[in-house]
Amino acid sequence: METLTGKVAVVTGASRGVGAAVARESAAQGWTVIVHGGQEARVAALVEELRRQGHAESIVLDCMVENAAADLIGQAAARFGRLDAVVALPGGCGTWEELFEALSWKRLGLYTGPVVIVNTRNYYAPMLEVLERSIEHHFMDQRHRAMWSVVEEPEQVLDAIHSAAPWSREYRSFAAL
Repeated sequence: METLTGKVAVVTGASRGVGAAVARESAAQGWTVIVHGGQEARVAALVEELRRQGHAESIVLDCMVENAAADLIGQAAARFGRLDAVVALPGGCGTWEELFEALSWKRLGLYTGPVVIVNTRNYYAPMLEVLERSIEHHFMDQRHRAMWSVVEEPEQVLDAIHSAAPWSREYRSFAAL
């Protein structure tokens, strides 16, 4: 398995539970984990725990400030010079915005790494159905389906990152017709 040391990942919904577990496991594998979640105190505690291992940062977004969450993916890429993976855990509209930002960046060839959706307890089923309908109704091409992968359990995230289909910047040249 490829080494993960020095890689950078955004883990959304990481303030507790499944998200925190994915952040911990990613850090244990050598990732620099950018933790984001809706409960700032919990995120800060998790980041401090992971920093003791030397592998965590946080980007604190105050959702009460207009446009604060408008560009988490861009902030992460700018701060670390690159972004190697995005992991979307069950969360609210901030997490959804980050997920679709990552997919948009990938579609445009601005980000080419894996996007892993953790569909714990079938949480993302309606959103995945919308993505499929978008392909079915030709708003996205069949090949766009390779922009994301879906796992059911957080323990599957790192394997999904390793086995993600390659994505090229040139893929922005095809459109759904």
